[in-house]
Amino acid sequence: MAQTKNYVEREGKIYARITYRDSNNKRRQIWRRADSKTDAREKAFKLEQDLDTFGTESFEHELTLAEYLDRWLQTAKQTISERTHHDYTNLLKLYVRPLLGSMRLTKVRPLDVQAVVNTMGDQKLSPKTIRYALMVLSRAFKQAVRWNLATSNPASCVELPKYVRPEMQALSPEQAKVFLKKAAKDEHGLLFELALVSGMRPQEYLGLQWSDVDFAAGTVMVRRSLVRRVKGGGWFFGEPKTPKSRRTIPLPLYLVRKLQTHRRKQGEWKLKRGTKYQNNDLVFATPKGTPLSMRNLERRHFKLLLQNGSLPDIRLYDLRHTCATLLLAAGENPKVVSERLGHASIVLTMDTYSHVLPTMQKSATDKLTALLRG
Repeated sequence: MAQTKNYVEREGKIYARITYRDSNNKRRQIWRRADSKTDAREKAFKLEQDLDTFGTESFEHELTLAEYLDRWLQTAKQTISERTHHDYTNLLKLYVRPLLGSMRLTKVRPLDVQAVVNTMGDQKLSPKTIRYALMVLSRAFKQAVRWNLATSNPASCVELPKYVRPEMQALSPEQAKVFLKKAAKDEHGLLFELALVSGMRPQEYLGLQWSDVDFAAGTVMVRRSLVRRVKGGGWFFGEPKTPKSRRTIPLPLYLVRKLQTHRRKQGEWKLKRGTKYQNNDLVFATPKGTPLSMRNLERRHFKLLLQNGSLPDIRLYDLRHTCATLLLAAGENPKVVSERLGHASIVLTMDTYSHVLPTMQKSATDKLTALLRG
């Protein structure tokens, strides 16, 4: 039980402060920064309640940051994907643990976190990577505060390098036509065409199953994502990237017919292979019935198609950007494009494809002029 609770003014700042006796009967204090005297009294009262509820042990731990991160990552595993958990673990291992791992969790200060950011900058890491690493560390500290293991989040007030969103690469209408013409001669041509027309992410069309294709309605449904395990190999079906990634995408009739033909050929191959074929119901699969490798698709097929067509050296993922760019440039409503891509919000769509906006604004001006002046 806390013995006293009050507030302290020091150097123009106000703090909530309570004094209590720990499990060894040693006198201790807990301080929290406050905005006002009223806020300080409320925080002091909350601290006293926490002491009564959780006991003094939660304020007396000796955890190092490395020990805490181990526990946090174990808990976070329940709420994030396997791939994301691997990314979190790797970022903390490479950039945070070497500098701060041996420090007491409660002793880490903003200047210490700033040293991590500065060191990553000295290593010429991209601003995106630095920001991602800091986000992970900040998330860990936020949970430490919620668990009453830390009093504040030292990663919340750090200077970050300026991040400029890279302009997305995409094929022009003429280049897209050349690409599709070349792709028609490739064994995976239908996959590339579906990627460009639908705007799906690679993990989405590689995880597409025949049960997701409605031939009568002429649509495909995105209901899962193909995930490759980082450790130990293998694969599994995971959830789509965001809730709005679950969506139904209408397809042109000619593409639906191509899918029907592809399904018949795949059925013939299944019969020929018999029990040697692993039937995962995949629309696009290897001769064994297993999922295709995105890496192999890009290196052995996609890049060669670009070279043969004298096209820009883009990524496989950029077929998705091509779909969005072509639709926006053609005057399609950004809300419709956002829904087709499965973006979390239209704001993300507009930010990502801002390079298309000037053309759209010019078109809007022309339309308004025509309406007002004939």
